[in-house]
Amino acid sequence: MIIVKNSRELNDMRDACRISAQALQFAGESIKVGMTTGELDRKIRHFIEKQGATPSFLGYGGFPASACLSVNETVIHGIPGDRVLHEGDIVSVDVGAFYRGYHGDNAATFPVGKISDEAQALLDATRESLYEGIAQAVAGNRIGDISHAVQAYVEERGYSVVRQYVGHGVGTHLHEEPNVPNFGTPGRGPRLVPGMTIAIEPMINCGTHEIEVLPDGWTVLTKDRKLSAHFEHTIAVTTEGPVILTQP
Repeated sequence: MIIVKNSRELNDMRDACRISAQALQFAGESIKVGMTTGELDRKIRHFIEKQGATPSFLGYGGFPASACLSVNETVIHGIPGDRVLHEGDIVSVDVGAFYRGYHGDNAATFPVGKISDEAQALLDATRESLYEGIAQAVAGNRIGDISHAVQAYVEERGYSVVRQYVGHGVGTHLHEEPNVPNFGTPGRGPRLVPGMTIAIEPMINCGTHEIEVLPDGWTVLTKDRKLSAHFEHTIAVTTEGPVILTQP
């Protein structure tokens, strides 16, 4: 069942999304050569808790950290630990905050020092595909319009879309209906109505769309070990158009 929020519920949800956005921005500003992903995760957790919120991911389905930190060929769900960040790496930070009954959810891929032109082009295309998708999150459109916009943008530039993982509704639960794929056909899927809140999150690979899940059950890698990037916003569908709730 798709949960449609009223104006009061949307207003309540804004605070969780604001904290999530600030945590993501803080993470990006904290990244530096030589730090471990575990150090970065601890900083993110401290930041969220200092705002009076709880990290949405901590313990979710057994996930052992406050943020998913995915480096280079890791697509999503990277478990923070002893991995050291080196000059030229890219690191995807996926983080959410639970505050007064609601979740926010957002992600971005950040450079570590100076990165290659190939990596920068991937980041730029993935980020822009997110906004192409958001532009289609208009009342009366369908989920497939968002999905197709993301897919068309990146595939025209030679990238591939991860198929096994998708965006989703967000609200009192971190993952709600509907699913929001990053590939699809315009005019298909649930119709968008004011009050829907969804996380649009392109996961885009330099090479094949195929992935591999490590034995830990969480870490998702590109099958060909080429770079992957991930950007995400939680948005609200309104009568005035899409509103980005996770805007720092």
